[in-house]
Amino acid sequence: MAKNKVFLLLLDGVGLRNFAYSNFIAEGEKKNNNVVFWNKTHFPIESLGFKELKIENQKIHPVTDTLKKAKKDINLNVFIQRTGDKVYNSYKFKFSYKTLNAAVKSMLARLLIFTLSSERGLRLLDKYINYFERKTKYYKHCKAVLQSEKPSVVFCTSQRHVQSIAPLLAAKDLGIPTVSFIFSWDNLPKATMVVETDYYLVWSEHMKAELLYYHPNIKESQILVTGTPQFEIHFEKESLLSREAFFEAYALDKNKKYICFSGDDVTTSPDDPKYLEDLALAITRLNKKNHNLGIVFRRCPVDFSSRYDAVLTRYKDIIVAIDPIWKPFSSHWNTILPTKEDGVLFSNIAEHCEMVVNLGSTTLFDFVSHNKPCGYFRYNQLEQNNPKWDIFRCYKFVHFRSMHTTESVIWLDGPADIDSKIENVINNQHNINNDSAKKWFEKINQHPVDKASERIWETIEKITNGSLC
Repeated sequence: MAKNKVFLLLLDGVGLRNFAYSNFIAEGEKKNNNVVFWNKTHFPIESLGFKELKIENQKIHPVTDTLKKAKKDINLNVFIQRTGDKVYNSYKFKFSYKTLNAAVKSMLARLLIFTLSSERGLRLLDKYINYFERKTKYYKHCKAVLQSEKPSVVFCTSQRHVQSIAPLLAAKDLGIPTVSFIFSWDNLPKATMVVETDYYLVWSEHMKAELLYYHPNIKESQILVTGTPQFEIHFEKESLLSREAFFEAYALDKNKKYICFSGDDVTTSPDDPKYLEDLALAITRLNKKNHNLGIVFRRCPVDFSSRYDAVLTRYKDIIVAIDPIWKPFSSHWNTILPTKEDGVLFSNIAEHCEMVVNLGSTTLFDFVSHNKPCGYFRYNQLEQNNPKWDIFRCYKFVHFRSMHTTESVIWLDGPADIDSKIENVINNQHNINNDSAKKWFEKINQHPVDKASERIWETIEKITNGSLC
């Protein structure tokens, strides 16, 4: 007989990757838990052999999105008031006035921001959001499901979705313990906290300190350090192909060593194709010096644009594109979801490439898991697609301040700088960067990395048996 029925509230592809594709369910079943995905995505969880209850045709209150937008900007304003640091303005999104409906919502949000930009205003907004969400059919539906199913705990796999508010309110109103997972290392300074739960799971002591700092209404006893299942795939040795098998599967030249270029989305890096070309030119020069190198290009999974096509064609003798294995479930970008196979693919890319280069990506930690270094581009293109965009603004974001030394990454400070930095990696002269990157990873995410799912289940068990009260 199962000890606990655990509802996993699933809202997006990140939750899918972290909790359906990792060791998480297997660890839960080892402890005799009855795990049910409370699924609001388009992905059929049952196809993986897991239990699910679909949340279909349920909508948030019409004003909730506007209140959420106001809350985010007010949070950022409060952070600025508290710190005097204008960097938090970088996390604000522009208001839309493209349609009458969008314009009305934007004007209402701006009015709320103007009148409620304080800690007290935030608490008032939370009351409004909860009030309106409790009036929805969505809330009533969730309450009825919970009354029927009687789970021991509701575990929300992401803290940022407005769709999670009604289910969590219903659980709290029924006295069911609620838990939320802070899913990314950069989320807290961005003011992405939408939910209020009994407990919060974070990656590290560093993230715990951030949560206490940015949300002083949360008590220390509510925050548990577990790490994230996100990186567990890199420690599953049985998922790794041999070099020969991997190179054959993706038509790579077994005589070459490959550098991975990990692409960003067009908003994060509008000049990404030009950085890819700079790398290709550097590889061309190095190959003329009797190196035998190539590039594995992995695009951003939700970037289906043709913006890289010209570069890929021009350097087809150097660049091999290995596309992410993500699956679209509708025409909307946010229903393009990862597959389990993609995690295995990416782990193999990290295992069999010499390093990764990109613009400020978390892939640094994926490659560190395979003892490989990361290079970050740190220069603007002479001709930019968006003259207002600035790469240096990216590295001023708060989450980069957790880097204890600049040697944690290999900085690529110009097109002419790439050659020597890559040559050092090929000649195994990157140990300083690798050691520093490992220390950064240890600060960012609880180690051992592959025990995150175990730690989460230990925490859930403590919550359900009341030992954390």
